[in-house]
Amino acid sequence: MLSISNVSKTFNIGTINEKKALQSISLHLEPGDFVTIIGGNGAGKSTMLNMIAGVYPIDSGLIQLDGTNISRLPEHARAKYLGRVFQDPMRGTAADMEIQENLALALRRGNARGLGWGISKEEKLQYKKLLTRLDLGLEDRLSSKVGLLSGGQRQALTLLMATLKKPKLLLLDEHTAALDPKTAKKVLDLTEEIVNENKLTALMVTHNMKDAIRLGNRLVMMHEGKIIYDVRDEEKMNLEVNDLMKKFEQASGGEFANDRMLLS
Repeated sequence: MLSISNVSKTFNIGTINEKKALQSISLHLEPGDFVTIIGGNGAGKSTMLNMIAGVYPIDSGLIQLDGTNISRLPEHARAKYLGRVFQDPMRGTAADMEIQENLALALRRGNARGLGWGISKEEKLQYKKLLTRLDLGLEDRLSSKVGLLSGGQRQALTLLMATLKKPKLLLLDEHTAALDPKTAKKVLDLTEEIVNENKLTALMVTHNMKDAIRLGNRLVMMHEGKIIYDVRDEEKMNLEVNDLMKKFEQASGGEFANDRMLLS
């Protein structure tokens, strides 16, 4: 479903701030793979997701999605293939629009616009049913402005919008990092449920090593713009946090240094 081959990206080339964010990385996902990505600060995790989404152009390499070369496509042209949830709950939704209007935009992604009524009665019933599963009381607030919602409610809504039209690839960039533990667990449980139910292919960056082990069928560890560890299925499920720390030290030649990940 996703094929990244020898992709490199360097920022601020030729300056004192030059940073090799990705160094000839290769990663290949089968349909239905749910991959968790961990690594220290500046490992290249978010940069890799941004390269896939087209936020920045790659310097070299090839990115293919479901057999289509998207390496040089602009960000807006890739959007119809991708669903994305960001770390910041304020991104991914339009704050000044109603909940139902945000969902309607997500449902029409990639479609030609017409002059019919914006939201039909049937759609409202569909949205109400979808929101009910969130168990956040949003099913009775279809006409509420999204800007009035809490961070957890907005993030859950963004996740729903990102998966409303089954994307070829779902990108989750530390999408629970800004939430309190109770809300984060709720959003993570919902994520797992939606991904498994729709058999989505997904990449999830997380700072929580326990979540990285528990969720998905595959785990990738990055360091200094490289993939240093890739494990899947039963071998992944048998891992402990200490195993990951040892693997990092073996592969990188240094001690794992990321306070957020250790505290998690």
